Amino acid sequence: MAVLPLKTQFKGPAIPAMEEYDIIDEILDLFRANTFFKNFEIKGASDRTLIYGILFVSQCLNALSPITNYNNAVRILTNLALDDFAIPGDIGFPLNALYLSPANKNDAMFLRQYLAQFRQELANRLLQRLYQQGPDQPSKFWLAFGRKKFMNKSL
Repeated sequence: MAVLPLKTQFKGPAIPAMEEYDIIDEILDLFRANTFFKNFEIKGASDRTLIYGILFVSQCLNALSPITNYNNAVRILTNLALDDFAIPGDIGFPLNALYLSPANKNDAMFLRQYLAQFRQELANRLLQRLYQQGPDQPSKFWLAFGRKKFMNKSL
């Protein structure tokens, strides 16, 4: 998995992005189109990061309901982003066949910290898109894509 620069307000090991458009923006822009894919050609480590992000967005959308207001959604997605999660090489990680395990404990700790920062920023930007119309209800259009399974996988 590639450790890519992020535009983020959360603490973590990610390098600050110098460009306006980062991997989080790409994930959110491509999410709806990519949810229909059953197969995805992996050309590099950044594609693996993209896959992980798309699966995390699906997990976030499935955690929300059409009647969840903004404040509850912030609480739900913050908890989801920070909850204990599996990384490549862990027994519970669903994509171990596609990802290399970290070489040692330091690499594993770094990857876990990066993914925590990545998940927090992704959840935060997803909330901005979900609640563009107002704080009372999320976009039903976005929530409808949460039921689709990208590559028939989930985190």
